Formats: sequence, C-alpha cells, structure tokens
Amino acid sequence: MQNEHSPIERRKPSVLKIASYAGAAIGAVALASILALLLFPDPFVNRFIKPRIAEAFGEAYPAYSIHIGDMKYSVVQNRIECDSVALIAVDGAFAGSIGQSSVSAIDWMHLLWGGKLGPENFGGVVLDAHDIALNFLQSNYGLHCQRLRLSVPDSEIVADVLDLHLLTGDEEFFRRSKFRTTRFNLATAQCSVAGVACLTLLEGAAYHARSVLLRDPFLDVLINKDKRSAKDTSYPVMPTEILASMQALLRVDSLRIMNGRVHYGERFAVGSQPAIILLDNMQVLAERTSSLADNGAAVAVHAEGMFMKAGAMNVRMMIPAGSPDFSFRYSGSLGRMDVSALNPFLETAEQMRIVAGVLQSATFDITVTSGRASGNVRAVYRDLTLAAIDRKTGSQNGAADLFASFIANTFKIRGTNVPDNSGEMKIGKVKYTRQRDDPFFRFVWFALRSGVGDVVGF
Repeated sequence: MQNEHSPIERRKPSVLKIASYAGAAIGAVALASILALLLFPDPFVNRFIKPRIAEAFGEAYPAYSIHIGDMKYSVVQNRIECDSVALIAVDGAFAGSIGQSSVSAIDWMHLLWGGKLGPENFGGVVLDAHDIALNFLQSNYGLHCQRLRLSVPDSEIVADVLDLHLLTGDEEFFRRSKFRTTRFNLATAQCSVAGVACLTLLEGAAYHARSVLLRDPFLDVLINKDKRSAKDTSYPVMPTEILASMQALLRVDSLRIMNGRVHYGERFAVGSQPAIILLDNMQVLAERTSSLADNGAAVAVHAEGMFMKAGAMNVRMMIPAGSPDFSFRYSGSLGRMDVSALNPFLETAEQMRIVAGVLQSATFDITVTSGRASGNVRAVYRDLTLAAIDRKTGSQNGAADLFASFIANTFKIRGTNVPDNSGEMKIGKVKYTRQRDDPFFRFVWFALRSGVGDVVGF
C-alpha cells in the first residue's frame, strides 16, 4: 500500500538543502565582503588597520605619540599609502613629520587578530617616503629629506636631497651659549647605502652595509671665537670615538664622497665676516682595513681636491677603529699655488695680508697621539711678502701697519724657502695640543698650520 504524505511534510526542506542554502548565503556574504574590500578598501583600512598600527607603535614606543593621516590600500599590489604621519616626543624634545608615503609587501591582515608587526613581516618591503622632517629641538638642529626609498629585497637605502641644518639663524644659535661653540650645516644631493642588512635594522641588532655613497655633499662649519671657551666643557666627539662606539653596532665597509665641499669659518665679532678655509671638488674614499699593527682594525681615508680654489691637495689618513683614544696619522701634499689665496683666512684671523709669494710644492706628515700632534711640513716657496692690516678698515697703509709689515718681512718672515746647493732647507716642526673646543677639522688644520708657521716664521 503506497504511503501518502501531507502537503506540509512534502514542503519540509531536507538538511542537505538547508546546508546548501546556508553555504550559499555565507559565500555570498564573503564574496560581497571581498568585492567591497577590493573595490572600496580605504574605509576598511582607516577603520580597522590604522588604529591597530597606531596601537602597535604606541606599545613599542610609549615615549612618543603618533598621528596618521588618511590611508589608502591596494589589495592587488599589497601597497598601503598614507597622506601624512606626525610623530612627537612626549617630553617635547623631538618632533617629526612625513609627507606622502607608501609601503608595499607587508602582511597587514594579522593585525586584525591582535598580532604585532615583527621583522618576519618585512622581508619584501619597499618603502617610499617624501618630505621627511625631523626636528631635534633641544640641540636646535633639524634633518630634512626630500625623498627616502628603502628596499629590503634590494638591500638598498637611498635618500635624495638630505640636509642637517640649524632650526634658527647663526646669531640666535650662538646667543644661546655664553661660551664658544661650533655650528655645523651638512647637505648632500644624494646618500645611497648598498648591501645593507635591512632586517637587522628592524631587529635593532648590529647594522652592516657594504658601501655608502654621498653625492655633492657640502659641510659648513662656523666657530664663534668672539666668546671664550668653557674650561669645564667636554671635548667635541672625534671620529676615533665615534668609530669605537659604533664598533659593535655599525659596520660600513666603504664610504665614498663625490664632488664634496668644505667651508670652514672662524668668526671674531658678532655679525662680522669670518676667516675662511675652503676645500672644493673633494673626492674621498674611506675603507676599513683588516689590521693596523697592534691597534686592530682601522679606517684608511684618501682624499683629493682643491685647496682655497688655488692648489691641488692630496690627503691620506689612517684612523684606528677600535680605540676611543684620539690618535691617528695623516699626511699629504699641496701643489703649486699663489699663496695670496690664503688671505680670506689670514686677513681676518691674523690681521696679515700676503702681498706676494708663490708656493711651488708642500708635503706634510703628522702623527697624533692622545690629542698631541707632531710631525713635519716641507714647503718650497719664493718671494713671500706680508703686510699688516688694520682690523677694522682692512687697510695696510697706516703708519703702524707699515712699521709692523717692515718688521715682519725684515726680521721674522722667511721670504724664500728653497733647497740650497746641498739640498738643505727649513723644515717646519708640527707641535699642537688638542684644545677643549677643537672639532676634528679645526684640530687637523691648526696642527698643520703650526708646521707652516714654523717654516715661514710667524
């Protein structure tokens, strides 16, 4: 006998159909979510991802507060873009900002489930940031970079138009201290780092790079000598100390500078023109050596360029890398030049003017041991004539100036220094001790100048 079912029983869906309908609904929701994420990812990123990034940063660096502007995300390219980022130290000692920037190839999704960013999430990262400004308010210096590109796959960092500068003018900077101080400005068209272990940078471990290249760098140094030195001030940090402190943290195999310039000045009165030393067209190569006798690793520096736009200069340095003691050695040569090119320094610093004189050649070899320089300077020159000048007017025609010039040229100055028939000539002795306010470049110059002064007689 055939069983007949009621209409209600016949319309009751099976468990399989219920499961299929539910699966279809879930699939439709998932598909809609994926399409929404693909077509409209920005609201999702700004609503969920951005707060998690800020929270993760705050947990890692509680001494800073961060503000992140509008973000955009490309699912296909796995690239996140940001209009701006502002970073401020809680104690007010630091403020920084970044303009338009982008980061690609980071696994962001695990942040939604409470995960944290770690070095393993950055293996394929490419960072591109524009208009970076970092202000170190306590030291009154700022660092600006027009564009920064970091590629982890390429092991490369490139910074375009990078400059370190004062946040105020020179006079305001010098006014803040009652003692003598040194102002630095540094700018370079491009700084590129190759062979850098990017992931160790993120891990905070020892940093290593194969090479650093600076294109068209310009170093501007100014000392306000109108103020006295502080007797209890600490010595400026020197390269030997920097290398020793970085020994376990940072290792760079080579540093190359292309077309560098150095502008060194000493100011003797507020608002006055400083005494100037210029180095142009500098080509520099610094490389680590495996050993230096008993002192371990060292940095060998070879530099060549134009001195005071008049003479070709060649300098070699050997700087120990593992010892904080201020000891190193440098030597070099200077080609033929009209020595009146030194007047931009001598007229202001010494109230002396070179009226005539030609340097045929010069060599120097100087050893620095615990801040004490010794060595020799060999200078071959002819017909050197000096004139004393008035500090205020720059005139060399006053009676007192004429008398001082006569005494200098007649009794003190060695006007000519060339080998005699036996090959003998005056060799200058270098004798200079590091002063408390001596930065590195000034120490190198003053030690060399002491030998030149011994040759010439002033």
